[in-house]
Amino acid sequence: MRLAEVWLFEISGSYTQIYFDQHRPLIPRTLQHLEQRLDGRVFFRANRQQIINLNWVESIEPWFSNTLKIRLRGGPEVEVSRQQSGRFRELLSL
Repeated sequence: MRLAEVWLFEISGSYTQIYFDQHRPLIPRTLQHLEQRLDGRVFFRANRQQIINLNWVESIEPWFSNTLKIRLRGGPEVEVSRQQSGRFRELLSL
């Protein structure tokens, strides 16, 4: 697996689930651990449960209470928390 193929990291109990291709393996790492090691120009902490790969973003739309909803190519929709929505807008100059 290459990091460029990963579109999402998501909390699953005390593990983190990695989404790429048709695979969904679990690893014994926290999102905080991964966030510290991933390239912040490519990966973004959308909320407490998910880190997304910015290269896989298909669309962005305003959502409730000043949040954002992001659709990932070939993947799910992710809601960006209110706090992280501000950071995301700055990052992408929205």
